[in-house]
Amino acid sequence: PEECAVFHCRRCWTVLGDSLQLCGQEPPGLSVLICFKVTSDVTWTDSLLVGLEGALLGCAYYLLSCQSCGLAVGFILYSSGSDLAYLRGLFCFFKDSITCYLLKSQIIIEASKVIFPAVTLKD
Repeated sequence: PEECAVFHCRRCWTVLGDSLQLCGQEPPGLSVLICFKVTSDVTWTDSLLVGLEGALLGCAYYLLSCQSCGLAVGFILYSSGSDLAYLRGLFCFFKDSITCYLLKSQIIIEASKVIFPAVTLKD
């Protein structure tokens, strides 16, 4: 619990998840936090989207949104190449769409500036 944090929507401060649910390292080219679980304030679309550029090129995914304000906060990968296969079915928060409240120091910081301890799916 030294590095425990609560993840909030950047726009409306709704709680979306926490660092106890982190389960993987961000892949190259994607600035995301990967989680097993999220709060009920995270919703996702029923229709699949397809990545047209960048690290998600050719991948099919569901878009995650904040239920309170509608901000796109991440995705759930449905299909991908082998390099991103380990992300399928997990909740991936865009670091630029969330802020982190660090419990020990009681400060709020942008998710892109926080370095969490290494976690793997095996842990």
